[in-house]
Amino acid sequence: MDQEQRVEQTLDRYRKNVNASFANLLKFAGLAHIEDHAEGCTIYDSEGNAYLDLLGGYGVFSLGHRHPAVIAAVQAQLTKMPLASKIFLNEPLAHLCEMLAEITPGDLQYSFICNSGTESIEGALKIARMATGRPNFIATKGAFHGKSMGGLAASGRDVFKTPFAPMLPGFMHAEYGDADAIAALVDEHTAGVIVEPIQGEGGVRIPPDEYLPRLREICDETGALLIVDEVQTGLGRTGRMWGVDHAGVVPDILTMAKALGGGVMPIGAFTATAEIWDKVFGTNPLIHTSTFGGNPLACVAGIAAVTAIRDQDLPARAARAGDRFMTGLRAIQAKYPQTISDVRGRGLLIGLEFTHEDIGEIVIFGMVARGVIAAYTLNNPKVIRVEPPLIITDEEIDRGLAVIDEAIAGALVLLEGVVEE
Repeated sequence: MDQEQRVEQTLDRYRKNVNASFANLLKFAGLAHIEDHAEGCTIYDSEGNAYLDLLGGYGVFSLGHRHPAVIAAVQAQLTKMPLASKIFLNEPLAHLCEMLAEITPGDLQYSFICNSGTESIEGALKIARMATGRPNFIATKGAFHGKSMGGLAASGRDVFKTPFAPMLPGFMHAEYGDADAIAALVDEHTAGVIVEPIQGEGGVRIPPDEYLPRLREICDETGALLIVDEVQTGLGRTGRMWGVDHAGVVPDILTMAKALGGGVMPIGAFTATAEIWDKVFGTNPLIHTSTFGGNPLACVAGIAAVTAIRDQDLPARAARAGDRFMTGLRAIQAKYPQTISDVRGRGLLIGLEFTHEDIGEIVIFGMVARGVIAAYTLNNPKVIRVEPPLIITDEEIDRGLAVIDEAIAGALVLLEGVVEE
């Protein structure tokens, strides 16, 4: 079977058994390639074509693809005991939770290990309700907290929520970055305020410097818990270990996932204070459980990932690489001032915003055709995200910048008459 036949067979299987609309979208966009293997910052398709990965699995591949230390840890555990019996002590689970207590801000101490970001949000919402005895939550417009029912209720874009209405009750939304709007909604029935340090899917939106400190004050004054969603911003992505570190804020509950698995295993976690943990698990240690959560394979991957992030000082590396990337992107913005409306970000979570969403879509197609992978943000199609592995080299950054420049020029030719430079 030749490559063209393999692609068509895979597309046909998608149409019949996976997602027909998605298969058609991939073919229309010129993305109907079979991914075959990956290494570092490069993905290879089944035809041997190489693609520089500036998407990084939406934050999953902070260590790059197939980081050797994470692979070795998982391979070694696989030969012993891949999944836990749930009866005896789980050493990798205990070790990982100890490490998370060491690297999370302030007095956060206890962690529950789950399988994904949206599960970490579900757990955070549950323990906030139980610890406070209150039913309601304040979230933000444009937020993304996953696509489970609790995550959707907290998220802030109706296109993903309306088909599944009615949502879980008790959720209200305020403008992101407006602490006064949140203060106006918090009352004695508010269990928690849930917020991203930077809105990733909202278009890489960075709040004012005083925003998170003010939310901390509001929660302290009202007895609500501050829940910070670090699923995308955590573990070095923004140039600090956690997004909240830029504001010097300690949340009551912190959620994480994506990079925690080292790009090898699915894993999520939520971490909270001892006081919250005692209120939730103190009388019933089985009040919240997961069959696969905390399995040894995922936990050893997490241990190896956290070790690599600390040993290689990847937060500092992300800060330096992000400065180089944003400097280059701002030079491109100056070249196309009527096409690019903004360049913003922290570390290697960067948004390139266009004046028309059609431009971003065509630029992405042009980048892929030139061997560079990118995507737009889920809640703001005008914004292309730059979210590569934190190990990206200067040479790879410069190549990515050159391709972005070429793809924009090509898009403007195609859209001549729609956008004028």
